Amino acid sequence: MSVSAETFGYVADLVRTQSAIQLAPGKEYLVESRLMPLAREKGLMGPSAVDAYVRDLRRNLDRSELTRVVEALTTNETSWFRDSSPFTALRQNVVPTLRAQHHGTLRIWSAACSTGQEPYSIAMSLLESGESRFSVLATDLSSAVLAQARRAEYSQLEMNRGLPAPMLVRYFVRSGAGWAVKDELRRLVTFAQHNLLQPPPTGGPFDVVFLRNVLIYFDAATKRDILARVRRAMRPGAFLVLGAAESMVGIDDAWERVATTSGSVYRVPGGIS
Repeated sequence: MSVSAETFGYVADLVRTQSAIQLAPGKEYLVESRLMPLAREKGLMGPSAVDAYVRDLRRNLDRSELTRVVEALTTNETSWFRDSSPFTALRQNVVPTLRAQHHGTLRIWSAACSTGQEPYSIAMSLLESGESRFSVLATDLSSAVLAQARRAEYSQLEMNRGLPAPMLVRYFVRSGAGWAVKDELRRLVTFAQHNLLQPPPTGGPFDVVFLRNVLIYFDAATKRDILARVRRAMRPGAFLVLGAAESMVGIDDAWERVATTSGSVYRVPGGIS
């Protein structure tokens, strides 16, 4: 049984206000599946548990519980080397071009990093290509997923989602029934909580920003605002990596499209071509 129209409307408005993410009609199933565990924690069971949970939420307006709801609805699925093409582009196109510009530490920002697979994949990609002078800042809106990312511990099921066996051997150690990231990889990634609706995090200017599979959740005006803030946090000639299905067309023409062998990559004008 799906949630009521009243419940869905309230939750959708809450998520939109706090994160600008749009929950369009038809996403009632998502609200129900994501909030059911929170309802059960409160002892609420049955087909109307989520409706009862949200009624209680609206009555009490507990700030920490409101935050948990937003985080539950804005946490996305992730995996190691997701889609693979951005990491190929990073090694074959992006880093060689950047190294023609400067030889210092490359600063990389993994925005909406979820439970950490993307930033650790970025770091592994660079280490495998011989890079050692880089740092990765990984941010997310959700404190819950950041806590897991900082722990750097993953179940066997999570490890099976996209991680090549040679990298498992080189960069992870057994931890109980699961695996933990080795310190040599872990120290290359710093995690911080950040909302894309706010000014960029400290740590820039960045040479590369991964902003993958995020813009699809926002309306056009919010996309433009986010891209403008991200661009101001990047060096001239820096690279922006989007999701495979994402594009700047009709959104923001202040970026240069980069012809790569794979991936959806854009560049801040300036720097060495």
